[in-house]
Amino acid sequence: MTYSRPADGGPESISGSRIAAFFDLDKTIIAKSSSLAFSRPFFDQGLINRRSVLKSSYAQFMFLLSAADHDQVERMRKHVTEMCTGWDVDQVSSIVRETLHDIVNPLVFAEAADLIAGHKARGHDVVIVSASGAEIVEPIGEMLGADYSMASRMKVIDGKYAGEVEFYCYGEEKAAAMNEIAESVGYDLSQCFAYSDSITDLPMLQAVGHPTVINPDRALRKQATALGWPMLSFTKPISIRDRLPNTPSPTVTASAAVGLGAVVAGALTYSILARKRH
Repeated sequence: MTYSRPADGGPESISGSRIAAFFDLDKTIIAKSSSLAFSRPFFDQGLINRRSVLKSSYAQFMFLLSAADHDQVERMRKHVTEMCTGWDVDQVSSIVRETLHDIVNPLVFAEAADLIAGHKARGHDVVIVSASGAEIVEPIGEMLGADYSMASRMKVIDGKYAGEVEFYCYGEEKAAAMNEIAESVGYDLSQCFAYSDSITDLPMLQAVGHPTVINPDRALRKQATALGWPMLSFTKPISIRDRLPNTPSPTVTASAAVGLGAVVAGALTYSILARKRH
C-alpha cells in the first residue's frame, strides 16, 4: 500500500509521538460520492456518454438515499471500474484538478471543515482514507489540507486504466493501510481518531482509540450505540471558498483550507473532542 502527502512533504516523522485523525471521505466530509461527482466534467471532456452520466446520477441518488452497505459499494466499484477502463490517466487527473473547486467545494460539510480545523489546531495530522480512486482523493485531500491521503488504485498500462483494481482501500484494507502508515509515520493508533458514516468502515473505526460515527447508517448506528461511541450529525454542505472570503485567488491552498476559522472552529471542535475523553 502506498499513501500520498502534499508536495511540501508534510510533517516530519517523530516515532511514537504523533496523533492523527483519520477521515472517511464520502458522506463524512463531503455530501456525495466523490467518484460519481465528476461524471459531468468527464462527459464534457468526452470520456463518458450521456447514458453513463444518467447511470452515474442514478447511482449517486441511490447512494444518498440508502446505507452504503457492502453490496452497494461493490456495485459502485464495478460501475466506476468498467466506466473508466481505457481512460488516459493524465487526462483524468487534469480534469479533476481543473474542476475540483467547482465540483467539491459546495459539497464539503461545514461541520467536517470545523472538525478538521480543530484537529489541525491541536497539532494532529489529518489523513483521508477513501475507497475512491487516488486521482480524485489526493486532490481533495490537498484542498482540505490533509497531511496524507490513502485511496484505491487501479492498474495502469501504457498510461491508461486497465480495468483492474490494484489496491481497494475498503473494509479491512482501510485498517491495514492505517496500521501501515502508523508504523511508517509514528502514530500511536490508541491515541488517534477516526470518523466514518458506514458499517463497512467498522475495521477503520476499531483501529483507533477514539472512533466517532458521522451520519451513521442503521447498522453502524446500532454498533456505535452498543459500544458507546460518539455520534455526530453533519447537515450543512457549504463551499470552503465561502468560508474564506479573503482568499486572493480561486485556488484554495492546502494550508488555507485547514486554517479556516481556526479560532472559532478550533475552539468549537476542541470542546467536542474534549468531551470524548470523559
